[in-house]
Amino acid sequence: MTNRQQDNANGGRRVTVREGASHALLDDVAKQIIEQLQEDGRRPYATIGKAVGLSEAAVRQRVQRLLDAGVMQIVAVTDPLQLGFPRQAMIGLRTNGNLEAVADRLAELDEVDYVVITAGSFDLLTEVVCRNDDHLLEILQRLRSVEGVLSTEAFVYLKLRKQTYTWGTA
Repeated sequence: MTNRQQDNANGGRRVTVREGASHALLDDVAKQIIEQLQEDGRRPYATIGKAVGLSEAAVRQRVQRLLDAGVMQIVAVTDPLQLGFPRQAMIGLRTNGNLEAVADRLAELDEVDYVVITAGSFDLLTEVVCRNDDHLLEILQRLRSVEGVLSTEAFVYLKLRKQTYTWGTA
């Protein structure tokens, strides 16, 4: 199993991206715990335990194992508009050279909150949050200056209709 650590743009929080992670921790009870936390990340372990048929201590242990394995994270999801970032954009990038190295360099930028390697017209997609259009232009210039970036195309968000973190646990 390969582990890679990344600095998160907000507060220097470390996020571990696990490649080839085992699904052994995802039995039906673990999936129920995840669903409970997706509904309310602050739900008490005792309440979750009653819902899934475990003790509070057992839920605490299972949650810790899921966190340690990188299966899930418990985070505060913020509204960028409320925090003074009214401009958001998805940016498609075409690159050359080592794609993963370029992705890692982009992930280091504070305003970039999402980097994904893709197939299709773009090699990478990044999502950014910005204070205004001037800030977006500054970010685009920084993205274009990253070694290996050939071109960018920005898709400015006009209105967010849906964003969810409650996809199923299959």
